Amino acid sequence: MNIRCFQRNFSSALPPLVPIQLPSPRETHFWYILPDEVKSVALLNRYSELLSPCERENVNRMSGDQLKKRALLARALVRTTIARFFVLLDQTNCEINPRSLKFKKNIYGKPEVEWHKDDNFSPPPLHFNISHTSSMIACGVTINAPIGIDVEEKQRKLKNDIIAFAQRYFSPYEIKLLTSISDPEVRRQEFIKLWTLKEAYVKALGKGFSAMPFKTFTIQFRTSTLRRFHLPGNSVSEASEVIVEASNDPGNLTNNCLFALLEVAGSHYAAICVENDEIVRGEANTPMKLTVRKTIPFVEDVCVSGTDAVLPLRGKIEQ
Repeated sequence: MNIRCFQRNFSSALPPLVPIQLPSPRETHFWYILPDEVKSVALLNRYSELLSPCERENVNRMSGDQLKKRALLARALVRTTIARFFVLLDQTNCEINPRSLKFKKNIYGKPEVEWHKDDNFSPPPLHFNISHTSSMIACGVTINAPIGIDVEEKQRKLKNDIIAFAQRYFSPYEIKLLTSISDPEVRRQEFIKLWTLKEAYVKALGKGFSAMPFKTFTIQFRTSTLRRFHLPGNSVSEASEVIVEASNDPGNLTNNCLFALLEVAGSHYAAICVENDEIVRGEANTPMKLTVRKTIPFVEDVCVSGTDAVLPLRGKIEQ
């Protein structure tokens, strides 16, 4: 599949992106695409038009149609998601083409928006992060707070023995936790959850695995009667708070982050980590407000917060 920019008249046949207000303080927007549901070649061509020449070249260099498709969808999701906010922020009140957005990377490779400089425009303190598997692509967006997300398939298979693998990358506390689980399937699921949370954490800090090895910190769960999830059907379920500690000193909190661990679409775990300075000041009683949308850009946007498609597992969340 050679992703090229053509059929330019196709864009006029599509509706414009629906504008979305920026997230409020403590609010996280989480958008996801299921690649298998995007089947239209014409729509993929439309997405290709949104990419920069460099992005398009990078996509075309990938081997295999599915890899190219996922890379294309990931870049299209970022551009269309941010463009929705841009429409409402632009003081000229004109629609901003997602193709006009520019990006840069920090020293660890985490992408950021490179806002255009204009005396009539003050760029918003917008943060985003993206993650994808073969069957889900997700983008998280916040204001004033760095964010990291990770998605993993619940049925992800590991070639190595889980404990042997954990001993290479996890802290002693996490290894002990996994070792204490006798059921192999439960152990595998808990491993995936821990991995997802650790990925989200290092990404929120703007670093990657090489810059912050997983062994250097520990994910722990602390039961809190104050943290409750409102689930579909007006039921209420308690969930434990997620905290991070330095592996060499379990009593010393190393961050000021809010976490959320979700089951999404019945098939994936999604972890969200957002830096929160108010935790340091002891004012962190308010949970993270979360809005989740399933999307096929230019085709459909469905808010799935509070439905069976989004089940909170751990963390402090308000849907």
